[in-house]
This record gives sequence, C-alpha cells and structure tokens, in this order.
Amino acid sequence: MNPIEASWQRRQPLSYLLLPLSALFCAVVALRRVLYRWGWLKSHRVGCPVIIVGNITVGGTGKTPLIIWLAQKLTEWGYRPGIITRGYGGQSESWPCEVTADSTPQQVGDEAILLKRHAECPVFAGPERPLVIEKLLSIYPCNVILSDDGLQHYALQRDLEIAVVDGKRRFGNGFCLPAGPLRETRKRLQQVDLVIVNGGVEEGEHGMSVIGDSACPLVGGACKPLTDFASIPVDVIAGIGHPERFFSMLESKGLRIDRHPFADHHSFTPDDLAPFNQKTVLMTEKDAVKCEQFAQSNHWYVPATARVAMAFEQQLKTKVKRLLDG
Repeated sequence: MNPIEASWQRRQPLSYLLLPLSALFCAVVALRRVLYRWGWLKSHRVGCPVIIVGNITVGGTGKTPLIIWLAQKLTEWGYRPGIITRGYGGQSESWPCEVTADSTPQQVGDEAILLKRHAECPVFAGPERPLVIEKLLSIYPCNVILSDDGLQHYALQRDLEIAVVDGKRRFGNGFCLPAGPLRETRKRLQQVDLVIVNGGVEEGEHGMSVIGDSACPLVGGACKPLTDFASIPVDVIAGIGHPERFFSMLESKGLRIDRHPFADHHSFTPDDLAPFNQKTVLMTEKDAVKCEQFAQSNHWYVPATARVAMAFEQQLKTKVKRLLDG
C-alpha cells in the first residue's frame, strides 16, 4: 500500500493532528445525508429497484468480483439485471455511455470493461448515476439495477444496500478522512441491509473470498493452473486498491514472486512493462485490460472469482424476492 494508506492503519501523531479535519469531514457527510433525507437536496427515484454495492472506506475491497457474482445470480434467479458504474478513469467524449465489447479502458475505465466481459448483462457508465440508469432503461428492459459503488451517492435513491469490507485492513485506525480511511463512520454499517467481508469475518457479517486458480496469457494460447508457475521466478504487477492481497494469494499457491505495486487504476504503458521483457509476468485481470494492446507472450493475468457464504446468498435471495416479487 502507498504511504498514505499505510499511515491510515495506525494511530500516530499525524493522525491526531488531522482529527479536526476528520471531524469536519464527518460532520459534512452527516449533514449532507440529513439534507437528502429531509428533501432539501434532491434525491432521484428511478424506474426500477436499485441495489447499491459499496463500502465505507477508501481503497479496494473486492466489489467488482462481487458485482459480477450478483449479476450472474440475479440472472440465474430469473431477473433482468443491469449494471451502472462511475467509469472511473475513463475519458469518454459523452456520458452516460454504454459499455460494449469495443469499449476501451481509456473511454470507460478498467472496472467497466471487466463488468461487461463477465456479468453478461447491460453495463452503462457515467458520473451522474440517475441519468446513467435512465439511459440504460431507455434501451434495455431491466427490472433491477446494480450500482458499482455509490453508497455515499445519495442523489440516487436505493432499495437495498450491500457494504463490502476488506477483512484484513477493515477500518484502519477508525478515523474519517483525512486522518483515516473512512468515508463515513462505522455506524453507517448498522443501516445497510447486508455486510459482506472479503477475508476475516466477525459477528453479524457474511464472508466472501476472491479466488484465482489459473493464469491466462494476454497474447493467445490456453490458460494454465497457477501451480505451473511455482517452479520459476515470477514478477507480479498490480495496480489495484489493495495489491498485497493479490501478492499474498499468489504466494499461498506456492509461487516465488517479486512484488511491483502500482497506484490503483494506474494507466499502464509499454514503458511500465519494459523492465520485464525477458521475465514471466503475472498481473490482475483489471490491469490486463489496460495492457492488451502492447502485451507480449510472457505476460499473464489471473482471473478473479468471488465465492460467497451460503448464508449471504440465502438472505440476499429472500430480500430480492421480497423487493422484486412483492
């Protein structure tokens, strides 16, 4: 993790110096939520139920694999989901826009590309979520919307909230920004419908894990078990919210790796991979979508799949059925 994120994991003199700013941040967040609740700020109700999948901390928690799992489950249960996402890092000429097979990470961001490739449902991107949903529903007959992030986007009314927590970092030092990693206080979790934890689970929480068992080449060819890479040195790059989780997962498979963390959503260029021209490189699929145009035969990515606790699936199905079927 970067130095700022590392500082958020413990209470230190700088944390306490920043506490007045954190208190102000928390107060503004709370006031803003009250203003939406009282109707002083406009909150939009769209034409079908909305499920928010978000978190209360800065940084990656495993939302993208979970949203893909949710979309697949909703389809399996007979519903017609659609996905909206911010399109973070994308530079589309117009928003909102549909994410298609021809979309690029430069246009709509890396997460939107992954959602489109795996969720098997319409995916639209844009910063104004109510407008994104309106555009999606004007084209596709979806009867439930999954919002990638947006727990704090109160301009969009929601019917179900799922909070995702990183089981290893959890809530850091417990302080709000900028002294800590919290976007809202921990009390916010008491108000969501379901809490799911990527890693260690505590009372009242559901567990999930993000697993990867194979590696696939960026340039043609077949996928291989990760264990096939255990006998050779491997350089691993990761431009995600919590790269250490990816590194640790590979080591748990017996791989000997050299770590190369990059900033979350890093826009990879050929120069970034040039030092590894003669080496075996593994990366996340989120990074791979940004490297495909200049990838070489020694570049591999690890597909990630969410595995959730059965109790979470059962509770979710009950809540969705009540929400959509009455």
